[in-house]
Amino acid sequence: MSDEKDQDQSPEEELDPQKLADEVAGGIEEASGDDSATEGEEDSQALADEWAAAMEEAGETEDEEPEPDPVKQVELDELQDEGRPGGNGDNPELEVILDIPVRISMEVGATKIPIRNLLQLNQGSVVELDRLAGEPLDVLVNGTLIAHGEVVMVNDKFGIRLTDVVSQNERIQRLR
Repeated sequence: MSDEKDQDQSPEEELDPQKLADEVAGGIEEASGDDSATEGEEDSQALADEWAAAMEEAGETEDEEPEPDPVKQVELDELQDEGRPGGNGDNPELEVILDIPVRISMEVGATKIPIRNLLQLNQGSVVELDRLAGEPLDVLVNGTLIAHGEVVMVNDKFGIRLTDVVSQNERIQRLR
């Protein structure tokens, strides 16, 4: 039906949305019949009446608003500062972390080699490092450079004497 009307209209004419909506609604009423439309309205009204009756029986009506429950205020004790957890030291924030273990290591030097050469290493092989003899070693804490030092012997064990400690600002710069 709408195809015939579209063909009758010239492209210069504008569509009226209200007219189009009325035509669609009229087509739906014709397809369903006028009697069924009034029956549907009667069913809707009956259902609304049943709901209204049920709400009245339950004591609820649209006009009445339920009263809010009264709010009871409870008195609370006043907060008191009990101090910070930690220790009795000068800096309680540090006391919490002072017993955490860290890994400290000394790096003599490093190098990069291909896997082919790595697989050819055996007892007696020499690997050349990127450091010169006599250069200070790097002291690393959990993989972060904190100082430089030289090897010493302490009771038949190796040790390291720190010759230069990296400043806190330099350590932060290296992390970035």
